Amino acid sequence: MSRIKTFNLPDLGEGLTEGEILAWLVKVGDDIELNQPIVEVETAKAAVEIPAKWAGRVQAIFHPEGTTVEVGSPIIAIDTDPNAGPIEQSTTGAPAADLPTPSAASLAAVEVAPEEGMVEPGLIGGVAPGGRTAVLVGYGPRNAPAKRRPRKGGVVPARAAAAPAAPVQPAPAPVVPAPAAPAVNGNGRVTGAVLAKPPVRKLAKDLGVDLATLTGSGPLGSITREDVQRAASAPAAAEPLTVAAPATAAASFGADREQRIPVKGVRKLTAENMARSAFTAPHVTEFLTVDVTRAMKALDRLRERREWRDVRVSPLLLVAKAVLLAVKRHPMVNSTWAGDEIVVKDYVNLGIAAATERGLIVPNIKDAGRLSLRELADAMTALVQTAKAGKTSPADMSGGTLTITNVGVFGVDTGTPILPPGESAILAFGAVRELPWVHKGKVKPRLVTTLGLSFDHRIIDGELGSKFLRDIGDFLADPEAALLAWT
Repeated sequence: MSRIKTFNLPDLGEGLTEGEILAWLVKVGDDIELNQPIVEVETAKAAVEIPAKWAGRVQAIFHPEGTTVEVGSPIIAIDTDPNAGPIEQSTTGAPAADLPTPSAASLAAVEVAPEEGMVEPGLIGGVAPGGRTAVLVGYGPRNAPAKRRPRKGGVVPARAAAAPAAPVQPAPAPVVPAPAAPAVNGNGRVTGAVLAKPPVRKLAKDLGVDLATLTGSGPLGSITREDVQRAASAPAAAEPLTVAAPATAAASFGADREQRIPVKGVRKLTAENMARSAFTAPHVTEFLTVDVTRAMKALDRLRERREWRDVRVSPLLLVAKAVLLAVKRHPMVNSTWAGDEIVVKDYVNLGIAAATERGLIVPNIKDAGRLSLRELADAMTALVQTAKAGKTSPADMSGGTLTITNVGVFGVDTGTPILPPGESAILAFGAVRELPWVHKGKVKPRLVTTLGLSFDHRIIDGELGSKFLRDIGDFLADPEAALLAWT
């Protein structure tokens, strides 16, 4: 049995055919353990860490960071028995384009990871019920455009053509080859892939810091936020004095004053979904301004209760509860247009739009209508924390039935949100402001917010949409009375 195993990029979720390598967590020559995270990959839905299928020593890394790789393409080679003696192979870890063509003898010594359908069930890449492939982060509906994979024996895609058949090369004598001496930059750091997490890379890009010039202080020499901030705050090297251009000089417009941001990952999927939804479902948006003074006082009383003192309580919690109770009164709002039929769902997978460093994502709380208020608060807290950490899985972002977007946290009064594909309604919750308001015949300062409800007019007519929005407003105006009357 061959010692050298080539690990292909696994299926990261149904409908996802490629992923971008964000960061390698190992390098050539590292000893790794089974299931140790080796690479961080970003798909159109999430950033995930992929674990090693075998323990051993890293022999080759086939794609640098920033490369988009198709599912099934080789990404790393691992020697599963590094202490067994010398082997005829390359230790440079260079891509296939830089390696000589391997001989028949060396190819015979390599075992490529089994293809789909040939792995034991339960392993990464193994067969799952229904003939699908077991993945790292669950299954989800196909939200990206269909993309054919190449037929077996057919033309190899351009990106896959550069991948090596096996990361080995013949050697003139059976001796242990010495690794090539790594190049060292002026800071004493070995050149090659820079170890830094995606948030650190974004910070460096925003501050104009070149990561290749830094010496990392984190684990395995990785670069931390503090390293980037320290480099950004360091005084710049003296530059030769130049004469300022006259004030009357003409303004210049060119590529040197433009920034080009690749459309990929979450941003690409969001753009495709929003464009499809906006031009497929006929949107209608209605607005309602509500006095939420009593709701804010109810939240204050809730926070004072002993069993709620360690719970994160926000106005969004009451909005979510109002939506869930209003759905019980108007179940048609929680439905999907399916061409020749409308699918009304008896469960609510409540989506909460979250702004993250990777873009806007909408994870959802499964079967939220069955949760108590305390369970709903805990679920919302966990959802937001996971999203902010960039660990939301594709499964958590699929299957949503109704969505809330909290634009109020940005100081915005309300908006006209676009429906997530497959959903019939989305509620925008605006900022809570103290405004003059007529209360009991007198103008008084009251806490006021504005709600914006967009809905699919093929399913929800004006009457149904208005009643649904009215009931949400009634709950927020006096949640305690609504709970007594509705439950």
